[in-house]
Amino acid sequence: MNTKINIAGVEFKNPVMTASGTFGSGMEYSEFVDLNCLGAVVTKGVANVPWEGNPTPRVQETYGGMLNAIGLQNPGIDVFIERDIPFLKKYDTKIIVNVCGRSVSDYVEVVEKLGDQPVDMLEINVSCPNVKHGGIAFGQNPDALFEITKEVKAHAKQPIIMKLSPNVTDITEMAKAAEAAGSDALSLINTITGMKIDIHKRAFALANKTGGLSGPAIKPVAVRMVYQVANAVKLPVIGMGGIANAEDAIEFMLAGATGVAVGAMNFVNPYTTAETVKGIEDYMKQYNIENISDIIGAVK
Repeated sequence: MNTKINIAGVEFKNPVMTASGTFGSGMEYSEFVDLNCLGAVVTKGVANVPWEGNPTPRVQETYGGMLNAIGLQNPGIDVFIERDIPFLKKYDTKIIVNVCGRSVSDYVEVVEKLGDQPVDMLEINVSCPNVKHGGIAFGQNPDALFEITKEVKAHAKQPIIMKLSPNVTDITEMAKAAEAAGSDALSLINTITGMKIDIHKRAFALANKTGGLSGPAIKPVAVRMVYQVANAVKLPVIGMGGIANAEDAIEFMLAGATGVAVGAMNFVNPYTTAETVKGIEDYMKQYNIENISDIIGAVK
């Protein structure tokens, strides 16, 4: 039984990864999960300088999920290189670094610093507000997405994955822009913008007013978008958005995802990733599937 997948020339032992921002760099989770069993650890977003993030409160539970407005708090690339990469290198899993920034030059600086580091791929978070263009996210404008993809690709030593925002009218337009600019793969979806109001305080539940909705509530939207993108471009797709178990992961793969990432459910059950790996193997045994590639995009 072969659970290996290949994305842009990088071979993963299985398709299960962590979704950025829900797993740190695996340090806390390594007490619960054997990181060796995962296809990859996708790190929390890393910027060129430390980011403080948004004011609190910045996390709220909602029906079937959670809202977060963390604001990509991170210690910056230098601390990450010194502390996090050596930790992850102790494990037999691929390392995908999520990169964030407020301008194209911010992203390029991080990508260049990672050029000689032992990491396998770079996931570029284009849901960040583009300060040069009035705060609209890079991933909400196809021209801005094309520009940043092209520039990052020109400086990256590792293959790049553009992480698409779902907060757009047509996700395929964004996917095509990233493909045309040279992206090696795509990951989707990032969180959907949402809001919660405390009726007793008559106030916003998040200090930021809005936050990113993740968890099982968004899964049907995510599956639909992954299906659309997988059928609109030739790039491999990593699907995410509400994956809680192997059944959910397989649904994404049938829709066209080559890899899958577990996000919000890591907070609910820290064993979710490992259980999903095992569940996919059980599914393959149950249906006599010899090669996992046989289920990728099998539903047309």
